[in-house]
Amino acid sequence: MESIDQLGINTVRILAADAVQKANSGHPGTPMGLAPMGHVLWTKIMNYNPKDPEWPNRDRFILSCGHACMLQYSYLYLTGYDISMDDIKNFRQLHSKTAGHPEYGLLDGIEVTTGPLGQGFANGVGMGIAQQYIAARYNKPGFKLFDYSIYAICSDGDIMEGVASEAASLAGHLKLGHLIYLYDDNQITIEGETSLAFNEDVTERFQGYGWHVQSVADGNDIEAIAAAIENAKKETHRPSLIKVRTHIGFGSPNKVDTAAAHGSPLGKDEVRLVKENFGFDPDQSFVVADEVLNFYREKGKAGIQKENEWNDLYKKYKEKYPAEAAEYELFRSGKLPEGWKDHLPVFKTDAKGLATRKASGKTLNAIAAKLPMLIGGSADLSPSTDTNLNDFESFTNENHSGRNFHFGIREHAMGAVLNGMAVTKGIIPYGATFLIFSDYMRPPIRLAAIMKIRPIFIYTHDSIGLGEDGTTHQPVEQLIGLRSVPNAMVIRPADANETVQAWRVALEHSGGPVALILTRQELPIIDQDKYAKASELEKGAYILSDCDGEPQLILMGTGSEVHLLLEAQEKLKAESIHARVVSFPSWELFDKQNEEYKQKVFPKNVRKRLAVEAGSPIGWHKYVTDEGDVIGVTKFGESAPGDVVMKEYGFSLENVIAKAKALLK
Repeated sequence: MESIDQLGINTVRILAADAVQKANSGHPGTPMGLAPMGHVLWTKIMNYNPKDPEWPNRDRFILSCGHACMLQYSYLYLTGYDISMDDIKNFRQLHSKTAGHPEYGLLDGIEVTTGPLGQGFANGVGMGIAQQYIAARYNKPGFKLFDYSIYAICSDGDIMEGVASEAASLAGHLKLGHLIYLYDDNQITIEGETSLAFNEDVTERFQGYGWHVQSVADGNDIEAIAAAIENAKKETHRPSLIKVRTHIGFGSPNKVDTAAAHGSPLGKDEVRLVKENFGFDPDQSFVVADEVLNFYREKGKAGIQKENEWNDLYKKYKEKYPAEAAEYELFRSGKLPEGWKDHLPVFKTDAKGLATRKASGKTLNAIAAKLPMLIGGSADLSPSTDTNLNDFESFTNENHSGRNFHFGIREHAMGAVLNGMAVTKGIIPYGATFLIFSDYMRPPIRLAAIMKIRPIFIYTHDSIGLGEDGTTHQPVEQLIGLRSVPNAMVIRPADANETVQAWRVALEHSGGPVALILTRQELPIIDQDKYAKASELEKGAYILSDCDGEPQLILMGTGSEVHLLLEAQEKLKAESIHARVVSFPSWELFDKQNEEYKQKVFPKNVRKRLAVEAGSPIGWHKYVTDEGDVIGVTKFGESAPGDVVMKEYGFSLENVIAKAKALLK
C-alpha cells in the first residue's frame, strides 16, 4: 500500500501539472521534481502556523526559483493557509492570488517576491542577518525568542546568477548559521542540459565561500533529505547548502529530465500519462484525497501549539524584560519612538556650506541612539558616503549585535540583502553607494517597489559635479531611471536642512523604497529665516523664495542647482524681473499633493518656467509646460574639477539668467 507521504508527494506533482495545463502557461517540471523536498520541509522540518502567518519566530521559506511556484502554492493550500482550490485552479489568471511567480503581500505564506533568479537567494541572506541582529539584541539566557531558520530552495539558474555569488560570499563571511538552502540539481535549463553553459563544481565553490555543504544523491529519498537538513541545523556557525539530485518532470514518461518539462505545459496527453503513472484517475483534475488533505492540515495545525508555547515564553520574557519587549513591539508595529524627531539636527546658515552626504551622516548619527532598528552600511564606501554610525560597532562574523554593515564591493547583493532585511518586521535597513552604481542595483530596487517595502538607498556623488573621476562615475540618466520605477520615492535635497527633512520623510514613509540622492561637493546652507523652512520638503516641491507681486516666471530645481536659482532670482530682481524659486526635491511627493496646492506652487497662468537639474532632462517637461525649458545633461560627463564641469555643461549663474530671459522674450 502506498504511504501517505508518497501519496501526498504525488498529489502535489499532479496539482502542478494540472494547474499549468489549465493556465496553458507555466513551469510544471520543477515542482514535480521538488515535491519530495517540499514535503519534507512542510511536514517534518519547518515551524509555521497557517492561522498566524506573521508569527515572529516562524521559520522563513523562500522559493528562489520562483517559476516553480506551484510547489509553494500547493503546500500552502494543503497545510491550511488562506488559499483555496479555486485559487489553485485560477493559477496565473487576472487578479489571482496565485500569480506566475510568488508575490509578497498577495498571498499569506509568501515571505518575499521571487522570480528574477538569484534575488531570493540573496534576500535570504538579508533575512539571516536580520534574524541574527534581532536575536543578539533581544534574546536573553533562558529566553531564546528568536532562533528561527531561513530555508530556501534554489535552482541551477539561481546558482549561475552573479547576485547569488555575491550574497553567498557575504553569508559565508558572516557565518550566518541559520541559513539552510536546498539546491535543486536537476541539470536542466530552458535551453537544454546545464552542461551547455555550466559545469563547475558547486560543492567546492560553496565550500570556498565558507558554507557547510552536503549532497543527497536521490531527490525522492525523503529520509535522506530530512537527515541532511537536521545535520545542517546542527551547524550553527556556517550557512548550509544541500545539493539534491532531482529529476525535472518526475513522473512524466516522455518529458522527465528534458527541457520540454521546464517552461511550458506538459500537454493534455502527457498529463494523462502522469496521472496513470501515479495511479490517479486520468479523467479527473485538481483532486486531493481526503486522507491527504487531512494529513497535511494536521501538520499545519501543529504550528498552533508551537506558537502557543512561544507566546507563553514571550509572556514570561515580557514580565522579566519589559523595556526590551516594549521596544521590540514598538518597532515591530512599524511605529517610531516618541520624541525621535527632537534629535534631528538643524544647520545654521553658511555660505560655504556642507555636502549633503555629510549632512546625511550627521543626521544618521544624531538619531541613531533613538532608533536601534535603523541598521545599515555601504558597499565599501562608508568614508565617501558618510554612513558609519560612529557610536556603534560593526556587524561581523563574531558580533551580530553591531549596526554598521560592510557589504563589500557587492552592490547587487547589497540591494537584495536590504530587501531581505526590510521584510523582517522591525528592521529599518539602509545601504549606500555612489549614484552611478545604482545601476548595479536595479533588480532589487524594482522588487522592493513591487513588494512596497521600505529599504532606504543612499546614493551620493550625485552628478557631474563630483568632478575628476569623470565619465564612468558621473551619473546622467540614473535620476530619471529611478524616478520611472512605480512606488519608488526619490528625494534630492538642496542643502543640509533639506537633507535632514529627507531623512525624516524617509523614516516615516511606507509603501515602497526611498532613494536619497546626495552631493559630494559642498552646498550653501540656505537661510531658513529668509526663505521657506526646509520642513516643506515633505510636499515634494515648495515655494522656497517668492517675488513681489505676480511672478513672470518660475525657476525650479533640485539638489545642488537650487542655490543657483536663488542667485539668479536676485540678479533678475535687479532688472525688475519677477521670478519665483521652487525647490523640487521629490516628484513623487509633489504628485501626491492636492490640486489646490499644486496650483499654488505652479499657477496655470505662469507658463514661463525653467527647470535646472544636473541630470537627464527627460520628465521635466511635465512641470515646465510647453512654454518652458530645461537646463539638463544630455551627454556623458568629463574628467575635471566639479565646478569646472558644471560650468562647462551650463550650470552657471550666467547661463541660468540667459535661459530665463530667453523664455520671457
